[in-house]
Amino acid sequence: MGSSDSSASAISAFACIDAERQERIGYPEAVYCAGKTDSQSFEIIRSLHEQGIPVLATKANPTLASHVLAAFPGAVFDETARTITLGVFCEPQKRQGLISVVCAGTSDIPVAMEAVRTAEFFGSVTELICDVGVAGIHRLFSRLGDIRKARVIIAVAGMEAALPGVLAGLVSAPIIAVPTGTGYGASFGGLAALLGMLNACAPGISVVNIDNGFGAGYQANMINKLGGA
Repeated sequence: MGSSDSSASAISAFACIDAERQERIGYPEAVYCAGKTDSQSFEIIRSLHEQGIPVLATKANPTLASHVLAAFPGAVFDETARTITLGVFCEPQKRQGLISVVCAGTSDIPVAMEAVRTAEFFGSVTELICDVGVAGIHRLFSRLGDIRKARVIIAVAGMEAALPGVLAGLVSAPIIAVPTGTGYGASFGGLAALLGMLNACAPGISVVNIDNGFGAGYQANMINKLGGA
C-alpha cells in the first residue's frame, strides 16, 4: 500500500506523527483507524514502526490488516477486537497486576476484547469474563471470586447497562464502565446504556464513551500500574 521511499512526506498531508509521546507521558501514540482510509492508516502505522515505536491500531478492518501483515509479518491482527499490534511495548512476562474485563453478553465481546488487547499491549495482566449480565445474575455471582481478585474492573454492557452498578455494590476495586451499542431500537445505538451508566447510583464507577474499549483498557492499565508489580 504505497511506496516506501518517503514515509514522512507521504503522511504530511493528512497526519502529524507524535513520536515523542512516550517520552512525555510514558505510552506511545495509538492509531485509531475508523474514519481513515486504509492507505492513511497503513502509512501512519508504517511511519511509527520505522521510527521504532510499538504500534497499537484500533478499529481496524480485515483489508487493512491484510496489507499490514503482508508488509510486516510480525504484526498481529485480532479480528474480534479489531486491533493490530506491531512491535512490543511490554513483554508478556513483564505484565503487572490484574484487570478483570467483564462483559454482560456475548454480543459485547468485541468491545471487551478491544479493552483486553489495549491493556495487555500497555503492560497489564487481564482476565476476560463473558456473559455474566444481570438477566442471569447467578452467572455473575458464580464468578465473583475471580472478579474480586482484580485491581481494576472494566464492565462492558449494552441494553439497560445494569452490570456496572450491580458490580459496584459487590466489589472494592474501581470500575470503568463501557456502554455498547448492543440492544433493540430504544437503545439508540448505545445512548441508553451510556446514560444508564452515567446515572448509576453506586459509587466507584467511571464511564467512557460508547464502544470505547480502547479508552477503558488504557485507563484501567494506568490505574493497575499504580499498584506496582
